Amino acid sequence: MNQEKVLKTLLMPIVSEKMTMLSANNQYAFKVRMDSSKREIKAAVEILLGVNVENVTTLIVKGKKKIFKGRTGSRPNWKKAMVKVSAGQIIDVNRT
Repeated sequence: MNQEKVLKTLLMPIVSEKMTMLSANNQYAFKVRMDSSKREIKAAVEILLGVNVENVTTLIVKGKKKIFKGRTGSRPNWKKAMVKVSAGQIIDVNRT
């Protein structure tokens, strides 16, 4: 795998009330590049954050339709990755 692509895979962690509750089950969410695969996401989390990843689930979040000054448009689609880490390991999302 290309090292540069692995480093650019994770865009930002998703911090919300729902994700905070899921962190009790060792699950964390990240916004990732649209062209990244599950293997690339797993490698990026393991290299950048130093944890062992058990499972990666991805989904495409559809962009919302918006109207601004009478013109219709839409926000872009984006990809979310739900990462489950091994028991006993944590990711400090405030630090990342």
